[in-house]
Amino acid sequence: MPARRGFRPTLRLRLTLLNGVLLVGAGVLLMLVAWLVVNAVLHPADELAPGTMVRLADGQQLDARQWQESVLSAAQTELTVKGLVAVLAISVVGVLGAYAVVGRALRPLHHVTATARKLGGETLDQRIRYTGADDEVAELADTFDAMLDRLGAAFTAQQRFVANASHELRTPLAVMRTEIDVTLSDPAVDTAELKRMATVVRDASERANALVDALLMLARSEGRTGLRNEPVDLGTGVLGALSAMDHEVRRIKLAVDTRLDPAPVIGDPSLLDRLAGNLIENAVRYNHLGGQIWVESRHDGEYARLMVGNTGFKVDQADVPGLFEPFRRGGRERTGARGSGLGLSIVRAVCVAHGGTVGAVALPGGGMEVTIALPLASER
Repeated sequence: MPARRGFRPTLRLRLTLLNGVLLVGAGVLLMLVAWLVVNAVLHPADELAPGTMVRLADGQQLDARQWQESVLSAAQTELTVKGLVAVLAISVVGVLGAYAVVGRALRPLHHVTATARKLGGETLDQRIRYTGADDEVAELADTFDAMLDRLGAAFTAQQRFVANASHELRTPLAVMRTEIDVTLSDPAVDTAELKRMATVVRDASERANALVDALLMLARSEGRTGLRNEPVDLGTGVLGALSAMDHEVRRIKLAVDTRLDPAPVIGDPSLLDRLAGNLIENAVRYNHLGGQIWVESRHDGEYARLMVGNTGFKVDQADVPGLFEPFRRGGRERTGARGSGLGLSIVRAVCVAHGGTVGAVALPGGGMEVTIALPLASER
């Protein structure tokens, strides 16, 4: 940050000057009041008859009114001189005291500024940790520390996300590179081997393309850019997703039960279809042979709800919140299991983008129930 040139009216200086102005103003006002009181009170000769003489301590005799004027003039002069000296002394002491007190009070702010200037990717662990009085400065320091906690968590999550995404993309690319190198290094390669290589490369490229599409969908959902607002029924996306997964459902002999009542919302049709699609795909992928899937859509109160449940392997309820983090599969991270590990992350991002919530419950016999709640179309 470039240094500022010239005079800089800092907050400490401004508060000190304000305190000085208030002290001088109050002192001058008191002097004025005292001067007016003295001027109004010191008129004893007005009660005497005209021409009355008074004898002073040195034996001198003066007209009472003349004596009154001399006493009043002396009192006013004494009040003015001593009052100005007192105002000056009080102002100097007050300004110096205010400068010291304000400087001490603003010291945590300088600490905040210094910490903010030193912040970077490697220093996000620094905190103010203010231990002074419980005042506005303490509130500011605590708020700054809380902000740094959130930034640190977000930065760590971003680093983990980038590392996981790189790992996920590296795997299919490495498979393609290995297959191509091995095939090209064989001088006796035949058509069948080339076809096998082409099949492997195609499958790996499809996996990489699916991962890139999922990353773009997640970025779009979290960024909330270009979202459309159109009437959508959550059940529509369910039917499309079940149709797309029909082959896999029949292959592992899953029993599907649907109860799709109206669940109208306002939102982006493509994102809401993807939301339902991810829930159905997860319910199919993480199921077992001869398992079950049940889907229910409905509305109650102010929300439209979609619930997707499935049988499958057991999941610890403590691991459920982690399933909504990118690249987490069944409480495991980057295991190479089926899917990209972004399905539930996209579901959560879409729900948040549409002002809704998502929750999941691990079932005792295995599998999960995931429920999303979005504001009804009439409530948006």
